Amino acid sequence: MGKRKARQQRQQLISNLSKKQKKHLKDFGEEHPFYDRVSAKEEPAQVSELSENSEPSGSESDADSDSEQVSVYHKLLATLKTAPYSDNEEEDDDDESEEGSDEDPIVTDTEKFQDEGETGDEDSNGDIPDQESDKEAPVQKNTQEEPGGADISSDLNNEEFTDEKHEAEFSLETNFIEESTDLKESYSSLEAAKDPFKRHMDEELNKKEIDNILARFKSTSQVKWPALGQLVFSSTLEKFGVIKPDKEVDVKHLHLHRPLESTWPKVNSPLLSNQAKSKDQLFTPLQKELFCIMNSYKDLFYPERTALRNGEEVRHVYCLHAMNHVLKANAQVLSNNAKRRDQKQDVEDDSFRDQGLTRPKVLIVVPFRESALRVVQIFISLLESASKKKIDVSNKKRFKGEFGSDPDEKPPNLKRPEDYEAVFAGNIDDHFKIGVAVLQKSVRLYAPFYSSDVIIASPLGLRTVIGAEGEKNRDYDFLSSIEMLIIDEADIYLMQNWEHVLHLLAHINLLPLESHGVDFSRVRMFSLNNWPKYYRQTLLFGALQDPQINSVFNKHCLNYRGQVAVRNVPLIGSISHVVVQLPHVFRKLEAENSVSVIDARFHFFINNVLPEYRDAVMSHTLIYIPSYFDYVRLRNYFRKEDLSFMQICEYTNKSGISRARHFFLKGQKQFLIFTERFHFYKRYTIRGIRNLIFYELPTYPHFYSEVCNMMKLADGEEEATLTCTVLYSKYDAQKLAAVVGVERAAQMLQSSKNVHLFVTGETE
Repeated sequence: MGKRKARQQRQQLISNLSKKQKKHLKDFGEEHPFYDRVSAKEEPAQVSELSENSEPSGSESDADSDSEQVSVYHKLLATLKTAPYSDNEEEDDDDESEEGSDEDPIVTDTEKFQDEGETGDEDSNGDIPDQESDKEAPVQKNTQEEPGGADISSDLNNEEFTDEKHEAEFSLETNFIEESTDLKESYSSLEAAKDPFKRHMDEELNKKEIDNILARFKSTSQVKWPALGQLVFSSTLEKFGVIKPDKEVDVKHLHLHRPLESTWPKVNSPLLSNQAKSKDQLFTPLQKELFCIMNSYKDLFYPERTALRNGEEVRHVYCLHAMNHVLKANAQVLSNNAKRRDQKQDVEDDSFRDQGLTRPKVLIVVPFRESALRVVQIFISLLESASKKKIDVSNKKRFKGEFGSDPDEKPPNLKRPEDYEAVFAGNIDDHFKIGVAVLQKSVRLYAPFYSSDVIIASPLGLRTVIGAEGEKNRDYDFLSSIEMLIIDEADIYLMQNWEHVLHLLAHINLLPLESHGVDFSRVRMFSLNNWPKYYRQTLLFGALQDPQINSVFNKHCLNYRGQVAVRNVPLIGSISHVVVQLPHVFRKLEAENSVSVIDARFHFFINNVLPEYRDAVMSHTLIYIPSYFDYVRLRNYFRKEDLSFMQICEYTNKSGISRARHFFLKGQKQFLIFTERFHFYKRYTIRGIRNLIFYELPTYPHFYSEVCNMMKLADGEEEATLTCTVLYSKYDAQKLAAVVGVERAAQMLQSSKNVHLFVTGETE
């Protein structure tokens, strides 16, 4: 009787489950997540219905109830998957079924995990004496620390979610352009006009031209444009040389795909001046010249993009170019789909080769979720018609929730420079990735990568997918056919992790390891020849000239159409913004190469500079260090020499920061070692500085004047006692020019003297 009752109970439990719960139980061996339950059907499935046969378990502890629930679902799983149990197994089930409980172990474990996480957060942040640190908590959480508690589970869900429902609707293989005659006519007119997209993608290179590109025998020429300034054009192939800026821009001659020619004026209108609007201009002067280069499909490096001044201008124009490229590429595929359907199947025609080995065409790398949010918003605005008709955007609500921000989260009394506010506006989480599919008048957010036209991600988000050598679940095939790579705000990646950017570039445009269902009769020949990197257009935007960014542009941009770099030199350096009366001593060190300069700087500092500051008279000395590796090396040396110092870096907790600032201000510690990344993310004012040492020139030139101007807050001290020492080498030419100006930098580098003095501030 016991065996029969147990079997009846299992069948009754199964009958009360929904189809979705049964499938999940069969596939995963556990109860379906609680938030998917159907409340009307679930209550009869409570284990409490077994109370008639569970009298012996009335005195059991609550701890036993958790294991009972698991055993019940194991029994249900066995009922669904296997044949009837043996006698021994049924007896075991009878014994286990006598333990009753109504609680779901999955929910209980989740609640315990959240409680522990919240307790841990309180313990770690309990002793924070500094009020300013309290105000900074939201910024630190988003920029440097991983979100805790519920935020972690939310982020994991974000990474796992992909939109599978709209796969057929957004499939390029099963749709045809004949549904919209406007698009078909638009594309045929583009073909007749030889638009830049067709000319770029249809160009056939030969092996000799590829060898010339690899040999890097480039011809360069310099041209000055009105808005961009000094441009350097470089190209391996002579037929793709210098281009001239468009004097007048007519929307009909821009080769914009519909509906962009009608929506762009409306989308870009807020960025135009009143004078430009009165003349019906479509672009700002900067946008006009940038788009002229972009539309020629040359690689572009623009190092003067700042969040405060022209960030939105740049973002709008590269979004226009990217969407224009995607619409043209998809229209070509859909048009050829209709032609192939009407054609005899036995006929092979190379004119239908219109795709890469994988679907993603555009990769946009941005540092924060807020940047990705703005890019998607511009995309949607560009696709909406001039009649304000809303397009169909799937998963829009979820996207706004995960990439948006709450304005009330920002501390009300937090005062930071304007450029800081512009960079760290909105959601500044730096771990994300999202696929976007575009088909005619619809947009699909959270599309799987292999069904996406555009991928928007941070370097960290891509690194977690690409993985490292030896990992089982790594994947980078979706990068194999990227035709346009846009890296925006490149300077911020220097403050995050530049290695992620290099890792991405090492895995882009490689042959995929799997076919991913591609129709090889539709794949372009240059993709089959493993030449897509010579057709890829790279657009690189940043706020400064930096050797690491320059290296990426020079080594990884192999576009056969050539490269264009903006090379304006700073005439006036950031030292002119120092308001404190202060002597600046620049000391040049010698090094054989760019690698040995690291050791040369360290030995020069400990042998020539540090001995001058060991005396107790030279207290209140702040040492500014841009590189974290140099910071660790110097910190270890100070510990070994038992020097009186405190340290602040990007990984220092709030109590450690407050303690270091307090001891340094009161003079209880002679030195304060201070990293650039900490200053980038926090912008704290360090009070009590009397002596300042720049171990290396700052990455951002305006950081030089910011840190120097902190010295004016030294209360009770005469300005004549303040000192500033800067170390530099010939390999710091760009940074030096940004601080003192290009003419002074040239003199300092060419001079036989190793010490140069500047004095700033007003004199009476």
